[in-house]
Amino acid sequence: MISIILGIIFIAFTVFAVLPVCPLNWGADVIAFLRGFAPVLSAFIGLICLFIGAADIKDKKEAKKEDELKNSEN
Repeated sequence: MISIILGIIFIAFTVFAVLPVCPLNWGADVIAFLRGFAPVLSAFIGLICLFIGAADIKDKKEAKKEDELKNSEN
């Protein structure tokens, strides 16, 4: 229950801070942050995808070797 209340509070603060009518008016700063963060996030996700793909290929090779070993034993 606490996490739901905190979530609502944080979302309300975010809306309050970003709206141009409110005193904080951080909308332009948020957009600038997102513009700067998007390439970094994209590179990070790309690296994660490369590592996952490499691990998947490695796992498939190991599974194939195990299958061949089982078939040769039988």
